[in-house]
Amino acid sequence: MPRQAAARKTPKTPRSHHYHVYVVELADTVWNNARFRAANPDYELGKPFVYVGMTGLNPDLRFDKHKAGIQSNRFVFDHGLRLLPQLYEVYNPMPYDGARDMEVELAIGLREKGWGVWQA
Repeated sequence: MPRQAAARKTPKTPRSHHYHVYVVELADTVWNNARFRAANPDYELGKPFVYVGMTGLNPDLRFDKHKAGIQSNRFVFDHGLRLLPQLYEVYNPMPYDGARDMEVELAIGLREKGWGVWQA
């Protein structure tokens, strides 16, 4: 079978739709950081702490890179516990503009619930 014919038979997500939003649960020790506290004046005691980001990679791979110190956010490197896919899987994958906007919207929504949020 010619190469072009085989390529047409397998439906693919458009290359432009390979971006993802993701949410990382942070340890409560992140609250000891003054910058984190200042960014979350409406935090409600007992609610989770999270980092919200976007990436062109698989969120699992991106989390591994954070923890390895590769283009890492300091809060995820120092306090990141695990991904929270139940908060973001429904949105992924998406185009770049959608991921950029969804990162902001997701962070706003979690802050409105009283969560401690860091967004890059």
